[in-house]
Amino acid sequence: MQFSIDTCSHLTPEQTARVIQITLDAAIVDEMAPLSEHVLIHLHHGGDSHDEHLIAVDQTGEIQGYLHLDATDAVEGPVLEVVVHPEARRNGIGKALVQAALDRTSDSRIRLWAHGELSSAYGMAEILGFEKSRELWQMRRSLFAPFPKAQFSSELVIRSFAVGSDEDEWLKLNSQVFSDHPEQGRMTREDLEVRMSEAWFDPAGFLIATRADKMVGYHWTKVHGGQGTHGHSEIGEIYVLGVAPSERGTGLAKALSIRGLEHLRSQGLPAAMLYVDADNKAAIGLYESLGFAHWDTDVMFRKEQA
Repeated sequence: MQFSIDTCSHLTPEQTARVIQITLDAAIVDEMAPLSEHVLIHLHHGGDSHDEHLIAVDQTGEIQGYLHLDATDAVEGPVLEVVVHPEARRNGIGKALVQAALDRTSDSRIRLWAHGELSSAYGMAEILGFEKSRELWQMRRSLFAPFPKAQFSSELVIRSFAVGSDEDEWLKLNSQVFSDHPEQGRMTREDLEVRMSEAWFDPAGFLIATRADKMVGYHWTKVHGGQGTHGHSEIGEIYVLGVAPSERGTGLAKALSIRGLEHLRSQGLPAAMLYVDADNKAAIGLYESLGFAHWDTDVMFRKEQA
């Protein structure tokens, strides 16, 4: 297949629609969304002014591959995500897109996400001089199986997120909880509002724990999939779970997890999923105690230093 690589600061509505269709087609074949939520949100909302979009176009003018280049992380360096239409694979499109992105940046810290442990991603990464640097587990459990009983202190109040009044306090707590997390800990008010504007957002499933009217924990659930971009039917998700440093070891994280899972089950969902860093043994232990098991792995590769 003959193709060319074009670079755009913004995609047209027609180009965006084609990229989303490629994403859906790839997800159906691979049973795994090939692009992260971060990239999909950027596609839906116009992205960041520092983003670059690389597209592989065949001889008929049809887009067959897409790469998202995010150079906004001054600490960790640029990050790439790439998808190729299943019918156009094994033509060198993915490799050409990544090489074109490498040619566009002089930052040696460049990273590459591969969603799901696909052998093709490992092969391409090795050829282009990347090595594995991070693993993100996806874990799942049935919502038909029983849950442990959630136990809360009598001083705690569990309520739904109050849109219009909880945002700033939640952002402050979230930055404390995830102070060392490369993505979640940097969430801004704009990032939060973008997610709240998504069709899946439901404040009833965004649980807040307070003690003496102070926010000390939260469990933000999500209905994941079933909206044309993930290639699978609806499934509940532990989207973000956090407790204040002062509440660690009290059992609040487990109790909030259970309450959120109960909410997801009440929506008629058959199963729940979550993402957790593979080296976060404490979190994995918590989720295993709740009946979750390892399902698949997303892998981040980092460019080897010359």
